[in-house]
Amino acid sequence: MKFVRFLFALIAIALIFVFGFGYGRWYSTRVAAVSGRKILYYVDAMHPWYRSDKPGIAPDCGMKLTPVYADGAPAPADTRKIIGYRDSQDPTYHSDKPGLNPATGNDLEPVFAGAATPDFLQVTPDKQQLIGIRYGQVEWTSSSQEIHLNGRVVPDETLLTRIQARTDGWITSVAADFTGKLVTPGQPLLSLYSPEVRAAQQEYLLALKARGIMQHSSMREASENNESLAEAARRRLLLLNITPAQIAEVETSQKPLEAITLFSPARGYIMTRNAFPGQRVTPETELYTLADLSGVWVMADVFESDAPRLRIGQPAKISLQAGPPAYFARVTYIQPQVDPVTRTMKVRLELANPKMLLKPDMFVDVAMNLDGGKILSVPSEAVLDSGNSKSVFLSTANGTFESRVVLTGRKAGGRTEILQGLQPGDRIVTSGAFLLNSETQMKRGPQ
Repeated sequence: MKFVRFLFALIAIALIFVFGFGYGRWYSTRVAAVSGRKILYYVDAMHPWYRSDKPGIAPDCGMKLTPVYADGAPAPADTRKIIGYRDSQDPTYHSDKPGLNPATGNDLEPVFAGAATPDFLQVTPDKQQLIGIRYGQVEWTSSSQEIHLNGRVVPDETLLTRIQARTDGWITSVAADFTGKLVTPGQPLLSLYSPEVRAAQQEYLLALKARGIMQHSSMREASENNESLAEAARRRLLLLNITPAQIAEVETSQKPLEAITLFSPARGYIMTRNAFPGQRVTPETELYTLADLSGVWVMADVFESDAPRLRIGQPAKISLQAGPPAYFARVTYIQPQVDPVTRTMKVRLELANPKMLLKPDMFVDVAMNLDGGKILSVPSEAVLDSGNSKSVFLSTANGTFESRVVLTGRKAGGRTEILQGLQPGDRIVTSGAFLLNSETQMKRGPQ
């Protein structure tokens, strides 16, 4: 009994298949007879590479198949509105005009208004208002950007003065006796006893005595030689850092000075001190370092991504952490090396410090505007970042939105630079793009 039922089922399936095949052949012949033209095959208008020997529905997009006739006449024109073109093999590529995808060489297929494709959505005006869609525009904008850098005040190295003795000796007394003291030109710093300086004074006194003896001599050559010796001895004292006033005192007293006094050659604050009573010094000993703080440097750290837009002479505003006043400075040097740990570069700014409010090692805020020229940009909130790619929703026509993959650059002033994917004047979605993206993901389905 079961075998008989199974046999009847097979016969029924076979009859259905034969009837369907015969109907398709009859329908094709009937259409050809009515139109007077022979049908070769059927194609999908959206996917011309798909062919079928009988009419029906395309399995990929659900569109009705179009007949292709033997006489080569075109099929009836499609009256649907085309809103764009896309590469079916590369869904990220879109274009406003037909042609080829330059990356893959594939033919672009049209996208019609209302087509159920993952990257094109049609949203009614009521729904747009409900989800709060707002629009913006792709346009050329200035990439000027204000950046804030951390800076540190340091002394101007060109205004530093280092004081050393030019001979061996021992310090007998110290006048500039603490670090941070302000000294002026000609102010006494310390007294130094030096056997070499004492011997040079005695030689000068002997030369003066010999010059006086030979001054009235009839031997003119001997008198000139003694004059030259006295001048050479005086020159040596000057080279040993003996002042003209001290030399005059030796000439008057006719006795060498037991200790000579070193005077400050410049104005400045004592930054380092290595002079103490009883200390032995040599010509290599750095006794004091003076810093004139009427002009200072600010060393700031700039990220390597911002460094290419810096230039010598760039103006900047220096602000103290305690508040006003603000100082204005200019970039005078950009260090040609990046710190491997912080990925920053040192930038030097010079500025005047007439009121001495800027102190060495003080932290300041450095603000400067970086101008990168004109860039094609969109509001930053319009860019959706999925991690693997970035996209923007483009408003095309009749409430249709296209998800367009873009290549972005730097950000400035709440806008994001667009390097590839959009054209100036394109109308984009700035608010509500997240909800549109959710709808797009639902249409795509599981990846």
